[in-house]
Amino acid sequence: MKMLGDRRIKKIPVYLITGFLESGKTSFLRDTLSDDEFMGSGKSLLILCEEGEEEYDEKLLASRKVHIVTVEDEKEFTVSFLQDCQNRYKPEKVFIEMNGMWDIKWMFERELPGALEIVQVITIVDGSTFGVYLNNMRGILSNLFLFTEMVIFNRCTPDMELHSWKRAVHGVNPAAMVYFEDDDGNPVDPGEEEPPYDLEAEVIQVEDIDYGFWYIDAYEKPERYDGRSVRFRTEVMKSKKYGKGIFVPGRNAMTCCADDIRFIGYLCKAEFEPLLRNRQWIWLTAKIQYEYRKEYGDMGPVLYAKAYELTGAPKEDLVYLN
Repeated sequence: MKMLGDRRIKKIPVYLITGFLESGKTSFLRDTLSDDEFMGSGKSLLILCEEGEEEYDEKLLASRKVHIVTVEDEKEFTVSFLQDCQNRYKPEKVFIEMNGMWDIKWMFERELPGALEIVQVITIVDGSTFGVYLNNMRGILSNLFLFTEMVIFNRCTPDMELHSWKRAVHGVNPAAMVYFEDDDGNPVDPGEEEPPYDLEAEVIQVEDIDYGFWYIDAYEKPERYDGRSVRFRTEVMKSKKYGKGIFVPGRNAMTCCADDIRFIGYLCKAEFEPLLRNRQWIWLTAKIQYEYRKEYGDMGPVLYAKAYELTGAPKEDLVYLN
């Protein structure tokens, strides 16, 4: 007897490629559609949310059984639209070339229709124009980086501020992978960025201005910090959800713009936690260990407090992540 619980709904993978106009999304997707092994023999759907200068080869699309649907208005890109696409074309894969100016947050806050499931989000960025966007459109960039798994900066040269751009991404999404490429698609190595503090010190002293660097570097490079001790000025964030003996030392950081400021810090286990007040400023000395925590959803730095000293807020209490 076949039980109802045995029924399976085959998921339809959705690959979301986002970025600003002329960033190279079409070129990236063309290369993907040309991959015999990846594409297989099934039908696919390509949803275009903007039209750039680059075009798709109709013969390639026909040979890959790829149907194209164009959406010109953001208001038309809805759950019902995606459901209609699934019903009409019955694809085995869906690729979405997303307009970088559109809000994609809703796609992650609610279940997609039918069997559609987002399996990968890749953001393509034109390195030759990124500095302009970073200075003038931080809020939109934050929306792009928040949900992505991978950011590819193309058209880069070694003299560009690649380390700063990487910090800008990781300030919003620490887990995102970041790659740099030149005009020909070859990797550009930004090299190792030296920390602005002494890693060889018995206790690593992180000054106020360097907190943002340490916060990102500690997540990315556990080999530098695992088992080491660190000292920095921090604000105390306490919450019942952490339980007794745990608080979060951290700082307010501007991740994209003045309207997007959030508190960043790592969990800290401390016997003296009951003595601390919420929003109190202290100098904290702690040992760093890397553990899996459900709050992180991954391995990450956990601080084990050694000592603290009361202090006041720094002259500039806002951290900038690029």
